[in-house]
Amino acid sequence: DDPLSAGGSSGGSAIAVLTGQCYAALGTDTGGSVRLPAAYTGIVGFKPSYGMVSRWGVIAYANSLDTVGVLARNSTTAKGIFDIINGHDQRDPTSLASSTRSRILEQLSRRRRQRTLQIGVPQEYNIEELEPDVRKTWLTTLERLQELGHSVRRVSLPATKLALSAYYVIAPAEASSNLAKYDGVRYGYQQSNDMNDGSVLYAGTREQGLGEEVRRRILLGAYSLSAAAIDNYFIQAQKVRRLVQQDFDRVFALPNPLVEQTGNAQKTAGVDVLISPTAPTLPPRLAAVAGHSSVESYSDDVLTVPASLAGLPALSVPVPIEQRRATVEPGPNHVGIQIIAQYGDDDLLFDVAQIIEQEIVA
Repeated sequence: DDPLSAGGSSGGSAIAVLTGQCYAALGTDTGGSVRLPAAYTGIVGFKPSYGMVSRWGVIAYANSLDTVGVLARNSTTAKGIFDIINGHDQRDPTSLASSTRSRILEQLSRRRRQRTLQIGVPQEYNIEELEPDVRKTWLTTLERLQELGHSVRRVSLPATKLALSAYYVIAPAEASSNLAKYDGVRYGYQQSNDMNDGSVLYAGTREQGLGEEVRRRILLGAYSLSAAAIDNYFIQAQKVRRLVQQDFDRVFALPNPLVEQTGNAQKTAGVDVLISPTAPTLPPRLAAVAGHSSVESYSDDVLTVPASLAGLPALSVPVPIEQRRATVEPGPNHVGIQIIAQYGDDDLLFDVAQIIEQEIVA
């Protein structure tokens, strides 16, 4: 009777979609918070390219990573929502300018799309922690795509091994700055006796108004931004982030529209998309989650964080676990399969997801 975890932080949105309480839902994806709940609940979770969808009105966690995503029952619905919310918003300073959007569309229009896809399989994503059902479903999906005529080949993203560590330096650092306004003076909840207990003005307010994990991340971020640690942690994490971006740019056939190109930008040897599991495990039981340490919880994001660091579009689509397809075994019956594309190539994700839905899942 122990229920399964829906993941976070957009687990509520995922459950609302899964149970039919809404047609689709929005969620914020910083390091996988839309894709992971989608994988755990067996629905579609889409994170657009950074800056495509306005963050106006969203309470910021990590400005350089936060992305408004879509959760839906299928990729067609997710694309319909994305088409509506995709656009420049002058109220959001991180919103992609109209001129840049036009340049991306022009680049996409010049691409010579083949009927078959070049699919990359990142070897660094085949980690030891992958559960057997996850690995088998991933391999089965790749085999079926190959049978449909698509080319599947291994690629290497070496900096992936450092991505999770870099993320958990950068994100808390930005969070510690963004959440400083919750002090009970200028903004938010205020403890009534904060002025009279002799402590720092807002100490009690922040202790009571912020949860344990939020306080932990603020402390981590404040330390990594301190004069004693910024060179060894925050600056190094930013360098790793650049390496992650360069790894992705190297394997994709489509050049990154945000990076100045030299010579012939179109690479014929690159891949169109990358396909991997969304999460290394099936959804855990809530009792197990309660016993997880912070580090164990952070490791759930190991396969979703790299795309977030690079600002790339990524989509999780559910694929049935083959041996449970025709049974009513209790427990999870789907594995989230993640598709990653080059920056600005968001629509290609929906095309690939529809192939998986129609030819593999159906």
